[in-house]
Amino acid sequence: MKHYFTEGATLPEAYHAALMLLQENGRIYPCPDYDTTMKEISLTFYVEKADAEPAISRLFPGGHHELQQYKMEICDGILNFMTQLGGNYWEYTYNQRFACQLPFILDELRRNPYSRRATMNIRDFDVDSTNDHPACLQSIGLYIRDGLLHMKITMRSNDAVQATYMNAFGFIALQRRLAGELSVGVGSYTHTAYSFHAYERSFTTLESYARDISTKPQEALTYPYEGFYDALMEEEIPSIMKMVEQLKKEHHIQ
Repeated sequence: MKHYFTEGATLPEAYHAALMLLQENGRIYPCPDYDTTMKEISLTFYVEKADAEPAISRLFPGGHHELQQYKMEICDGILNFMTQLGGNYWEYTYNQRFACQLPFILDELRRNPYSRRATMNIRDFDVDSTNDHPACLQSIGLYIRDGLLHMKITMRSNDAVQATYMNAFGFIALQRRLAGELSVGVGSYTHTAYSFHAYERSFTTLESYARDISTKPQEALTYPYEGFYDALMEEEIPSIMKMVEQLKKEHHIQ
């Protein structure tokens, strides 16, 4: 199983290059767990400066509302309460898996800025070995070098069309926050997916994205985050929190 590597100066540039690698080199395999097929490669994409502009890709199935909600799920754990419901509800959230590890990460990097120990394990064997939807994210590694906080993500499986961009944006939002708490700059972001794939239902979308990447300039495929998209996202916070409160009320969560 060959592993591919690509990079970019910004998140959209690296993400778009990864989509092109999947479209051009992906092989079709069965996916019996979901009764479908998938196009798949193994891949790492590297973003030279995680917060470089333009930071917003137009090539993901969502908009500023969805991106703001996902950012808040990752950074603030706004839907962690869903794991309390039992039954057919959520077994975990990523924030729930790593939030208890953050104090160690911050203390360790303050103790030794050159530490190689600031790694958060996301996989929970007892849960994920029996869960129909085990966590895709496996680990988050954080390193301070040259006065910058670098983040390295490992995923066992990653839906290139439906999830990857929002995943990366949310993780980089966490990286930004941690860099601020550590009073260092934001460095690189490295995203490794052992299975970087598109399901059959997304083949046409992947083809469309690849065609756009091949034929359109970057400015037609991106938005700036700072001073534009961030404002649009922040406007969505009240409606997102209203949704959260409605869910809590519906499920009798205090």
